[in-house]
Amino acid sequence: MNSLLIASEVHKTFTMHMRGAVELPVVANVSFALRAGECSVLGGPSGVGKSSILKMLYGNYGCDGGQLLVLHHGKHVDIAAASPRKVLEIRRDTIGYVSQFLRAVPRVSALDVAAEPLFARGVAREEAHERARVLFTRLNLPERLWSLPPATFSGGEQQRVNIARGFITDHPVLLLDEPTASLDAANREVVIDLIAGKKAKGVALLGIFHDQEVRNAVADQIIDVSAFAAGRPAA
Repeated sequence: MNSLLIASEVHKTFTMHMRGAVELPVVANVSFALRAGECSVLGGPSGVGKSSILKMLYGNYGCDGGQLLVLHHGKHVDIAAASPRKVLEIRRDTIGYVSQFLRAVPRVSALDVAAEPLFARGVAREEAHERARVLFTRLNLPERLWSLPPATFSGGEQQRVNIARGFITDHPVLLLDEPTASLDAANREVVIDLIAGKKAKGVALLGIFHDQEVRNAVADQIIDVSAFAAGRPAA
């Protein structure tokens, strides 16, 4: 099957500049491939570097060595060496992301928050809103909340907005950082179904799931991050 993203010998170290430039190694020689239509899962204990790997893939963290090659508009691009402008382009068109926390924007409705990735890609407002409504319905988010800013929503409600925002596009690669952490059993099942739908469409997914039942339901490949631990691990 096609590899949409390849990590090759990636290294990451944090430098604590306010502590005499002490270096805290995170991971070393991280190497794996994400294939179309599969969900890979980063495994290993808390603090071993799983979230750091996701953040490097999304361009939030730089890496100190190695390559992060993503198939972007038909060509392989190294995220680790890409310009900020190119990283933003990759986020818009190729790599989607569902984080653990929703960045709630004051006075912006939940519908607009979820639909924003489609607005960025030029999708008409009503079409984008309709796709958000469909996802909100599947995720059992009460309709009375759709037009309200999510800043005052409960953690589980905010996470459902976050999930809708991440799943609303057709990005070829989707990163998932604990997407079910704040959800009840019924909505965890919805997320499992959403992941299955993405896999059926040929999306390559990479996630962190501390819920073993969810992990067992979605994982095609487990990547043991403990194998890449470099000295003292960082969260």
